[in-house]
Amino acid sequence: MLQSFSISQINTAAEQFAKAIGSHSTIAFHGQMGAGKTTFINALCKALGVEETTGSPTYSIINQYKTAGGKIICHMDWYRLRDEEEAIAAGVEDALFSGNLCLVEWPEKAEMLLPADTLHVTIEALDADTRKIVI
Repeated sequence: MLQSFSISQINTAAEQFAKAIGSHSTIAFHGQMGAGKTTFINALCKALGVEETTGSPTYSIINQYKTAGGKIICHMDWYRLRDEEEAIAAGVEDALFSGNLCLVEWPEKAEMLLPADTLHVTIEALDADTRKIVI
């Protein structure tokens, strides 16, 4: 799947993506710094029914959100992790295999920990206002 959208269309793009997740419980978001991974994940959480304020887990590593239906979403940012050992110490394995939906930024920092059925998504900035998502 390939989709381009402008920043003003991010909520619509996130709603369409939410419908396409299927049975995947882990989604790895790849992209350069500033590509819009966190912004897209925040819109995706909203599309999935999270009513609370979402944000970047850059320093906490893992943020948990609850949807209106009571499901838990784990939003992880592995940017600050050095390696898999540090990721394990931070508790990412527990989150990944909890059965909750896990949205992972910078998955390449500990890629070997991702479940085999992880859905990989790349977000690329085409210009200041347009993003491309490749699944």
